[in-house]
Amino acid sequence: MLEAVVLINVKPGQLHTVAEALMEREGVHELYSVAGAYDMVAVLRTSRNERLEELVTGEIASLPGVERTTTLVAFRCLSRREANGTFTVGMEPVRT
Repeated sequence: MLEAVVLINVKPGQLHTVAEALMEREGVHELYSVAGAYDMVAVLRTSRNERLEELVTGEIASLPGVERTTTLVAFRCLSRREANGTFTVGMEPVRT
C-alpha cells in the first residue's frame, strides 16, 4: 500500500466545499482541517503509483478552491495510532 500526505492551501471561504469534494475521492483515507501554514492535510492510501499520481495531480490540485498543494510520499511508517487517537513516533509505550 502506498501512502502520501498532501498539505493543502485553500482559498478563503472554500474549506467546506473542498473538504466535501476530497472525501468523495477514492484513495483519500483521512482529512484534517489544521491551523498553521496549511489549511488541510489529506492522508492518501492507494495500491498503485498511477492512482496516487492521478489523485494528487489530476484530482486534488485541480479542485476549485485549492490554491496549492505539497505532497509528501511515505517510504516507511514509523508511527502507530494509539487507542486514544494520539500518535507516537516509533516509540514503545511506557510499561509500569
